[in-house]
Amino acid sequence: MPASATKSLRVAVLADSDTRWKWGALTAQRLAPADAEIRLDGYLLRGRATPTARQLKEVGVRADSLREVTGVEFLRVMGEPSYDVLILALVGGGVQAMLHGLRAAWAGAGKRPVVVTGYVGVVYEKLADGLLLRHGADLVLANSRHDADRFRAVYEGVGADATSVTEVALPFLGGAPYAGEHDRCTVVFAAQPSVPDSRKDRTYLLDRLIEHARRHPEREVLLKLRSKPGEHTTHIEELPYQKLAQGKDLPANFRLVYGHMGQVLDRTDLLVTVSSTAALEALHRRIPTVILTDLGVREVLGNHHFTGSGCLASWDQLDAGHRPVADEEWVSRQGVAADGTYGTAFDTARERIARLLDRPGGLPPLNPYYTPETAPGYLPGILARHHLGPDGVPLPGAPAADKEPGPVRQIVRRAARGAYRHGVQRVAPVIRRMGEL
Repeated sequence: MPASATKSLRVAVLADSDTRWKWGALTAQRLAPADAEIRLDGYLLRGRATPTARQLKEVGVRADSLREVTGVEFLRVMGEPSYDVLILALVGGGVQAMLHGLRAAWAGAGKRPVVVTGYVGVVYEKLADGLLLRHGADLVLANSRHDADRFRAVYEGVGADATSVTEVALPFLGGAPYAGEHDRCTVVFAAQPSVPDSRKDRTYLLDRLIEHARRHPEREVLLKLRSKPGEHTTHIEELPYQKLAQGKDLPANFRLVYGHMGQVLDRTDLLVTVSSTAALEALHRRIPTVILTDLGVREVLGNHHFTGSGCLASWDQLDAGHRPVADEEWVSRQGVAADGTYGTAFDTARERIARLLDRPGGLPPLNPYYTPETAPGYLPGILARHHLGPDGVPLPGAPAADKEPGPVRQIVRRAARGAYRHGVQRVAPVIRRMGEL
């Protein structure tokens, strides 16, 4: 029976990193009708960024079941549809591969789930590439009115169906509105794994943060970290701030912290970042927020997205006591919902899902824009990386698992991941420095 009749919603989320698991699981909760019970099953795609137990705990989202799978194994599980909604919380290439794999797996099936995908945060690069790789899902979620307009323009511009684009908001916004400075002013710098990416720029930002703490001993200055050395998030972090801080003379009012971003924001009086999605979380609460201009306002940094926000400033200005005031019109268009409309941000998506679930005769086959005919030089490579043929069917010998890995296999897998992460965080930076000589 459709979810609207049973007052329950069975949702599966396939994610490839801690950040995308957080987005997918929270999106699942937001999409469930208020009077519906939700059954949430999580699937973690095996790869370099598969989250650790610590990362999953820090995300703070509970599922009824959670297991690690290969792409082919996931398609096998989905071969007999038992869900109402499937959320693909993956990088673009992963979404495209799963869309083709699911189309093949569901061929001839009487019914299938509503397939949903989207973006974890700010979309500031590879707009056309990422969107077209996500095309084919029933709903492509846009986190703001600004993004929804851009998404539709891309799809319509290539002659693709744009009706899947659905405006929502970031699913992890929330928390108490900012009520004014705490007894001790707390400044938080929200670090990002790959922005900026050079040792010079990351060291500069760290040194300026430390200097700000020295200049303002009355303040508490926190460096909010995303992951511990050896862990990966959505993006690769070659130069963790923890390592850059080793050996530095840190003032007593300066600390490195982990934990849930929402809990950190509970005590934040000024949020500083280059372009982290944490800025949108802070703006939602109306916490004073600064997007740094010290390294320029550039597409590669992502801070160009915040032009017009009123939040752009430099460390020199912050040291002198500057407090930004966000532009209300800009905030409104960015899905921050600081005006109290957040409670209704997912209504349209819920209604669309309900209509699709109640569609007579079930849903038609998934229909991605990329096919072997429209992208013969691009699509096969994407599918092959996930061990799928051009028709979306798993290739012979594709890795899959029908049971939990044994002790030896677990040890080998951990060793392989450790070697990969060592290469990313130790070997790659050395090679890059040698290349700059």
